[in-house]
Amino acid sequence: MSDLPYAADAEAPLSTEELNVLRKQYEHESEKTNGDVTTQTKFNYAWGLIKSRRSTDQQFGLKLLSEIYNDIPERRRECLYYLALGNFKLGEYTKAKLYNDKLIENEPRNLQAQSLKDLIEKKLKSEGLMGMIITSGIVAVGALIVGSYFKNSSKK
Repeated sequence: MSDLPYAADAEAPLSTEELNVLRKQYEHESEKTNGDVTTQTKFNYAWGLIKSRRSTDQQFGLKLLSEIYNDIPERRRECLYYLALGNFKLGEYTKAKLYNDKLIENEPRNLQAQSLKDLIEKKLKSEGLMGMIITSGIVAVGALIVGSYFKNSSKK
């Protein structure tokens, strides 16, 4: 995803060791506090997971960020970009657009969000075109089958 000039840091995954440091900190706090980790620890771990190339990591990162977003209103702004980026990386372009649009609404000059907006719109447009092509192909095949059926039934 080198198309993200302003998101190079988010695109470079952490090393296994670096992610393990965040994971251990998260798990240690969770065990110590019966699942009540600090918001910063949860955010740091989610950030590392979003950067991962593994979709399961990205999904868990989105879950953690969603919890922060929903539970702590004063931290929503900093979650929006990574929620948008994580959804983008998972191919959830409509969700990515919703989060990114909310960020741009609050920060219209945010270059990362503007860059991601362009990428999301390109993906949505190409998916829309692909959907139209597939639908047109299905309709054309259906028309051929129906036409063939009527042609064969009229010969009888």
